[in-house]
Amino acid sequence: METHGQLSLDEFKRLLYGKEQLVFQDRASVTACHEFLKEFSKDKVIYGINTGFGPMAQWRIDDNHLKELQYNIIRSHATGAGKPLPEICVRAAMIARLQTFIQAHSGVSPQLIEVLTAFLNAEIVPVVPEHGSVGASGDLVQLAHIALALIGEGEVFYQGERRPTAEVLKQTGIKPLEIGVREGLAVTNGTAVMTGIGLVNLFSARRLFDWAVAASVMINEIASSYNDFMSEVLNGLKDHKGQQAVAARMRELAKGSRCLRNREEELYHSSSEEVFQTKVQPYYSLRCIPQVLGAVHDTISYTATVLEAELNAVDDNPVVDPATKNVYHGGNFHGDYVSFEMDKLKIALTKMTMLAERQLNYLFHDRINGILPPFVNMGVLGLNYGMQASQFTATSTTAESQTLSNPMYVHSIPNNNDNQDIVSMGTNSALLCRHVVENASQVLAILMLALAQAVDCLSVADKLAPATRKIYDRVRQIVPAFKDDTPKYKEIAALQEMLAQNAVE
Repeated sequence: METHGQLSLDEFKRLLYGKEQLVFQDRASVTACHEFLKEFSKDKVIYGINTGFGPMAQWRIDDNHLKELQYNIIRSHATGAGKPLPEICVRAAMIARLQTFIQAHSGVSPQLIEVLTAFLNAEIVPVVPEHGSVGASGDLVQLAHIALALIGEGEVFYQGERRPTAEVLKQTGIKPLEIGVREGLAVTNGTAVMTGIGLVNLFSARRLFDWAVAASVMINEIASSYNDFMSEVLNGLKDHKGQQAVAARMRELAKGSRCLRNREEELYHSSSEEVFQTKVQPYYSLRCIPQVLGAVHDTISYTATVLEAELNAVDDNPVVDPATKNVYHGGNFHGDYVSFEMDKLKIALTKMTMLAERQLNYLFHDRINGILPPFVNMGVLGLNYGMQASQFTATSTTAESQTLSNPMYVHSIPNNNDNQDIVSMGTNSALLCRHVVENASQVLAILMLALAQAVDCLSVADKLAPATRKIYDRVRQIVPAFKDDTPKYKEIAALQEMLAQNAVE
């Protein structure tokens, strides 16, 4: 794929997961911007070019030390702590940083883009600790670890091993980056890490969301619910796109189901019943799915809009603009947009997880559902325990997500000699959101297993809609119906992997 000015989320996803080879074509505009900056900065004071960084910007740097200055910001800021970020998140950050550079407003040399492209194409991933960014002046610490690898220092992951960068570059024939007038500051400055993690979160959230909608159709089939809660007329009268989209998706998945009931056929006629055998309206966790998940849908959609804009943004400081022959100083590195969206996304996903946990409780609570044995236990009650203990896991995991959903966006702490007196904490927000995404996949995995057990308890597999029958079959390929008590942690992990790697068909 050729690098170009604007990158869609689908293109980004193909680069990230499909690992298409990148080709750097537009050298001319990047070179022109780089040459302009070199000439423009000769007799002017330009932040980070011939001054110190941050509060040290009041000190002018002698011309003999300008290259050393750029190396110093990389080495001095490689101070991260904690376990390494997942390779997929680092790769996402590298693509996001590359996307900024090809806008030709950073003043970097073409060699920086070529080295970064070579790393991506060879699947060399810098080792980047998870902690270090306050999300303003960019992801300085984490990006410094990426920059450290680009200059041939630090460590990288390559072919499944953690190795010194210098060894890997020698093996692959990639020459380390030679720092020029701006490269050190440019690589370390920007929102690429929070944006990269955020995009990985987004793609996972989209997939899990569709599984949550499918699970919600299945539970209503198991409960033999009346189908009008997902009707086009009802949901069309509440003017929220997400609610309407969820209801439409549920109708699509429910096509052909012989489990759902038709209210007009069964209740809209004269009846002498004093107490109805079938619930006239089910619990909210079954009936209000378009309303609950509709809000989640709209949050995911808006998060995608914000992240796509951030991906294609020029998030440096200063910003170089050859067209107006100027260098602008500001704060495009500030990560508030990403931070706020990650907080909103994790809140939405926590609500989705809470819905799944309540649906699980419905299946397990025989006095509530009135049709299933306790904990969908297909064995001997009292001797066997079915999925009783899995509810502990789902409930505790949901509770953790509820606590993690406290906003990071409003937890600014001044630092950097109060130069950074209000910061975004965007990378922390993205990391917490990633944890919530992981928790959601665990709870949904347990729910999918419980749904399959409930289907077998009622012997209704042949009455399911074709779409939900496929889901049931996929679950049963991983975990056959069970009566005996056996450890289920490996099966839950396998189901979690199924949700993470596969779309609902």
